[in-house]
Amino acid sequence: MKRVYILIYFIFAGAGVFAQSLNLEQARVLALANSRSLARYELAIRSSILDERSQLYTMLPQVSAGYAASVNYLYNWEFVNPADTFSAWATLSVTQILFQGGKGFIQKAIANIATESTRKDALAEYFNVLDSVDNAYYAVLEAAATLEAEESSLQAAQLSYSIAEVRQSTGMINAGDYLKAMADKEARENSYNQARRNLALNEARLRSLTGITGAVTLEQIDMSSYERPLLRLSSISDEDAGFLYDEFWKILAESNPSLARAALSSERAERNLSLARRDYTPVISATIFAAGLDYGAAAGFKSSSSGGITIRGSIPLDFWVLNNRLEKSAIARDSAAIDYINAYSSLETDLQSALLNIYAQAGSVLSSRRSLEYTEKHYEFVMERYRLSLSSVSDLTDASSLYIASRNNHIKATYSFLQSLSKLRSMCAMNDESRLIELLLGGGE
Repeated sequence: MKRVYILIYFIFAGAGVFAQSLNLEQARVLALANSRSLARYELAIRSSILDERSQLYTMLPQVSAGYAASVNYLYNWEFVNPADTFSAWATLSVTQILFQGGKGFIQKAIANIATESTRKDALAEYFNVLDSVDNAYYAVLEAAATLEAEESSLQAAQLSYSIAEVRQSTGMINAGDYLKAMADKEARENSYNQARRNLALNEARLRSLTGITGAVTLEQIDMSSYERPLLRLSSISDEDAGFLYDEFWKILAESNPSLARAALSSERAERNLSLARRDYTPVISATIFAAGLDYGAAAGFKSSSSGGITIRGSIPLDFWVLNNRLEKSAIARDSAAIDYINAYSSLETDLQSALLNIYAQAGSVLSSRRSLEYTEKHYEFVMERYRLSLSSVSDLTDASSLYIASRNNHIKATYSFLQSLSKLRSMCAMNDESRLIELLLGGGE
């Protein structure tokens, strides 16, 4: 998968796609290709597959060969000719374990579970990377929108200060109002500088995730495509909310990596307990074939071959050691079962929290949008009265502050809603956001 992402990256980069602009899908591709954690998981999966093969190989016939050679130069305290004492031999044997109480199959199953658990870890990290790059992308857009709003506010404050400066020179306003206009301008400049810093930090984080080194312009999110989900989720009924919870829980129970990993850990602990119970089981092996070839300077060549069944078993008599090991395995099994229950319960809470957060953010987007419309009109009204000397600096400052707060609230609510969708998609291990939107629209309809 990572090689595919890297290939896509170089295709896009070679075509100059990222030279001017970058959209969310392209950012996701780059983040996945640039993720070192995913690369480590890829290596971990490969290593776990090799462990599986190792367990399988222990169940197959074991072929071994040996050889040796020797010479003597001293025999019974007398020197002899080494050529007369030269001897060499070679052996070849094939051995197969016939019975060991099913230990090999249990160990193979444990190795399979370990590989599947690593795959679930990799899947969880895959969606964690997607969620991280989504949040970083939205954070840059939010910071850019905030900077634009702060720049507009600064221009308005500078205009207000210019008007106040003229009126103060002609004695039309008192020193207090003039100082208030000056203080408001300085505060807007500080907010503007903070917004610039915040944008730079978020851009640096996005570049770190995607591996982009140069400047790039992010494409805006088309919020019109979310209008129906916003309208529906902001006023969802309790019945529809319950239906949505049931639908999403079915998906989470089947595909959530954390829950699957907890289930695999519980199964592995059960297998380990079963393996510990077979410590008393004897091992029966058969030498299917054994052959040897000897050569001696005096006797010449000799060969031999054999085959048979050797019963080899060991029964430990230190029962306290075995019981202690069994008890530890049982405790590990029970602990894994508790961990699964905790993961199940935690996921239920996380799903409820994620859905409630989406409902609340959808309502915030719509209410902050209406508030922004009203406060903008109010600000324009007060500004016009201020130009006509019908409103004071305090009136304009209050209207401006209210307008700025409404605008920032709308920006924050918009991107918080998008981040909530990203989190829910990651919980459901769902690549296609359109399917997520369909589920959110389909509950109860």
